[in-house]
Amino acid sequence: MNENRDWVYNYFNYYTEIEEHFQRARGTGLFLLSPLDWALIESWKNAEVPLEAVLRGIDVAFEKWRSRKSKVQMVNSLAFCAQAVLTEAQAMAQNAQPRPQRESEAPFPLEDLRAYIAGNAEALRKKNGYGEIAAALDHLAAEAESHYGDLEELERHLTVLEEKMIAAARATQSEEELLVCRRELDLQLRPYRGKMSAAQLAMLEKQWLERSLMEKAGLPRLSLFYMH
Repeated sequence: MNENRDWVYNYFNYYTEIEEHFQRARGTGLFLLSPLDWALIESWKNAEVPLEAVLRGIDVAFEKWRSRKSKVQMVNSLAFCAQAVLTEAQAMAQNAQPRPQRESEAPFPLEDLRAYIAGNAEALRKKNGYGEIAAALDHLAAEAESHYGDLEELERHLTVLEEKMIAAARATQSEEELLVCRRELDLQLRPYRGKMSAAQLAMLEKQWLERSLMEKAGLPRLSLFYMH
């Protein structure tokens, strides 16, 4: 089996599978995840927390919540499950459990991949200061067929370009804009600071600030995980 394609297939639906699993565990299908929740999922993905560990952690957290005699508040954030997810991830690492194997076919057609990369390049060309990144994306789109057999390596290229894009956007932020973002983040994180480790909080803060920056700047996400 092609491990590169298997990696992308297993993790391509990382965000949606976690969202749907959390909604089912909560018992409310219409519940929408917050920007903080999405940042938390991204921090797990970037830390290579296995999808299975996240799903198990959600189940464990809700089992504990349901076992309480007094349920004063409903679970309104995925951050409620953060510690349980970390525990499950550590247990899987200690037990050296392999990731579940699936079909080796790529999860999207070649033309969809080419169109996705080219579309992001076009979006960046319309903004000042991102011409070099747009040109790099054009090059990747033109060679999409050669990258199709090694999607994990392509994801690395896209990650590097996204990091450059974030750095460029951050350089244009004013001090006041940074303060506003920090205040909003601190407000959202306040209920969970005592329930997450310093490392978890630092990673979550980074992801939330980057997502907020990109959304306000109208910048596209470049990762393959955002194709669907």
